Amino acid sequence: MDPLPEQYPRQGMTRGRPLPPLRVLLAAPRGFCAGVRRAIDAVEQALRRFGPPVFVRRAIVHNLAVVRSLEAKGAIFVEELSEVPDGAVVILSAHGVARHVEADGRNRGQRVFNAICPLVAKVHQGVVRHHQDGRRVILIGHEGHPETIGTLGQLPEGAAFVVDSAEAVQMLDLDPGTPVAYAVQTTYSADEAAAIVAAIEARFSDARGPRGSDICYATTNRQAAVRSLAPRVDAMIVAGEHFSSNACRLAEVASAFGCPSVQLVADASHVDWSLLTRSRIVAITSAASTPEATVEGIVAALAGRFDVQVEEVEHVAETVSFKPLKIH
Repeated sequence: MDPLPEQYPRQGMTRGRPLPPLRVLLAAPRGFCAGVRRAIDAVEQALRRFGPPVFVRRAIVHNLAVVRSLEAKGAIFVEELSEVPDGAVVILSAHGVARHVEADGRNRGQRVFNAICPLVAKVHQGVVRHHQDGRRVILIGHEGHPETIGTLGQLPEGAAFVVDSAEAVQMLDLDPGTPVAYAVQTTYSADEAAAIVAAIEARFSDARGPRGSDICYATTNRQAAVRSLAPRVDAMIVAGEHFSSNACRLAEVASAFGCPSVQLVADASHVDWSLLTRSRIVAITSAASTPEATVEGIVAALAGRFDVQVEEVEHVAETVSFKPLKIH
């Protein structure tokens, strides 16, 4: 158990009324990954370097608190670069974009900085290499997710297929002798991806995978921490947005590995307290795009209803960092 920051309440504080005891286990690691920090820092650097407004195409990361914080500093979020004035400063999100997006911005005379997570960029490089080798690409991911769209956008239309289950692999209109290669959305469930990879390798006689896992270290670590805590607790709160892939996967992993009550909440105001009335041990984790302030808010809300004892349970220490994006 790691020492806790002073902002977290501890058992035994005077409250003026009896409250039921509750152990709160904070999963570690949780919250921001290196790619998210790099992307947020890119927007803040651009605001300092050029002054507001700085335009950001789509949500820089999938968290409304982060978006609102950057808006307050002068960032303007847009859906497409056609909404951005020519010559303006533009940041592209951490999820990655199709090739034509960055080119379109430069053609408009915009000053474009691509804040793609380096691990997503690695997936892009891999699918391009496999396509150049004459292989059909199978992307394990969620159709319509920004990262999936960006990865597909590295290749000619129709050169890649998206699958999200072993059954979808069987339905691919490809001969079993077709040379294929697979890639994985970085925020995908590690357990689900493994089952789909097994299906690909069973069906195709010539199948290649990435050099190392495509699934991001932060996704793997956060899912593993949740997997270890799930059987030990009465309930788990996952702090993150419902439109965040890695947040949804954390909730799914918690349920799959035995936690009887799991809720995914954007912040403390969304906690369903009725689900915690019989709980004695509750775990909290947070998605890779969720700021730690959200976890602190949830713990504070718990402390208003329970006599809490907070412990941090470290599964693995994270030391990964990425070089900042050069904003000049």
